[in-house]
Amino acid sequence: MKNINRIFKWVMWALIGISVILLIWGFAVGFESKDGAAVDTLLRWAYVMVGIAVAAVVVFGLVIGTINNPKSLIKLGVGIVAIAAICFVVYLISPGAPAMGMAEQKPHSVLRLTDTVLNLTYLAGGLAILSILFSAVWGSIRK
Repeated sequence: MKNINRIFKWVMWALIGISVILLIWGFAVGFESKDGAAVDTLLRWAYVMVGIAVAAVVVFGLVIGTINNPKSLIKLGVGIVAIAAICFVVYLISPGAPAMGMAEQKPHSVLRLTDTVLNLTYLAGGLAILSILFSAVWGSIRK
């Protein structure tokens, strides 16, 4: 277990070191020079870091959840299927209407995916508001 902790520490410090080096390089080169190459590089590195973080959370969450409670994988599978079904239904009802104010339109498939993401965002926001209201009402009833 100590070896794994050492490896994680080395990886963490390596990622932090690469981030600092890229940031210093960005300031040295200038963020507005070379058509913003430094900005593009930093954005790509940020995507890599977010991807690593999400992968670590998912992998370690699955491993720890499976070790602690093997039946949690069934719940996870049901949840993933439910979310996939919701996304599929939202995709089916998304119109893919042409974008307003654009002379050159994207293909219908791109517009439909864009509408799907927007509708999923509206759905998630609405559910968040409803859950906040429900918890406030439920909390006041219980007291």
